[in-house]
Amino acid sequence: MTQSTPNPNVRRGRIFPEIQWSEEKKAENRARREAFYQRCWPIFEQLKPEILDKYYGWYIAIEPDSGDYFIDKDHELASRKAREKHPNVIHHIFGINETGVSGSI
Repeated sequence: MTQSTPNPNVRRGRIFPEIQWSEEKKAENRARREAFYQRCWPIFEQLKPEILDKYYGWYIAIEPDSGDYFIDKDHELASRKAREKHPNVIHHIFGINETGVSGSI
């Protein structure tokens, strides 16, 4: 018969404690994401009057370097279309509505 230990080893903390970002690295990542968003937003704003009525509630994936965009009802399909045309390139997804965001609170 095996006996259990009376005081089990409690492990607390990060799963990978050796992978910890510094505050500078976190700020750099936030700035990089914001800069990418700022490159995609004007393209969305330019397209919004044309697509708002026809595709309201759908999703648009925008690749800012080429200006290509892909529209679909499902955000995963819009993202897949963007990856098929531009593999290994990051794109941004907007919800097609007045604000460009999707989801609910």
